[in-house]
Amino acid sequence: MMTDPLADMLTRIRNANQAKKEHVDIPASKLKVAIAKILKEEGYVKNLRVIKDRKQGVLRVFLRYQDDGPVIEGLQRISKPSLRVYVQHDNVPKVVNGLGIAILTTSKGIMTDREARKQNIGGELLCTIW
Repeated sequence: MMTDPLADMLTRIRNANQAKKEHVDIPASKLKVAIAKILKEEGYVKNLRVIKDRKQGVLRVFLRYQDDGPVIEGLQRISKPSLRVYVQHDNVPKVVNGLGIAILTTSKGIMTDREARKQNIGGELLCTIW
């Protein structure tokens, strides 16, 4: 049993980036697919595919590289099962002065820090990517 599936997803992506793999396979869930879609929309990954199997499915994330280096320079889990981190709409952080993104889960779904600031919504700060 895994206590923090999101941290496992971020670690798999980080390790595959450092090993310069073309893609990484992650056990799928709705949360992981939503986060992967945000990564694709923001240009951090090339593509993603959910592969059905007899269990929970597999999320295949195709990594993106630029100038012989990974596009994702850093991933950090902020809110953990042992310490949840919530932010109000006026305290949503900017990552690397706006060059990176923070991913939040809000009452209106999972979104980036920019969307949360635009909609004046706070929520649980899941992770940051730059």
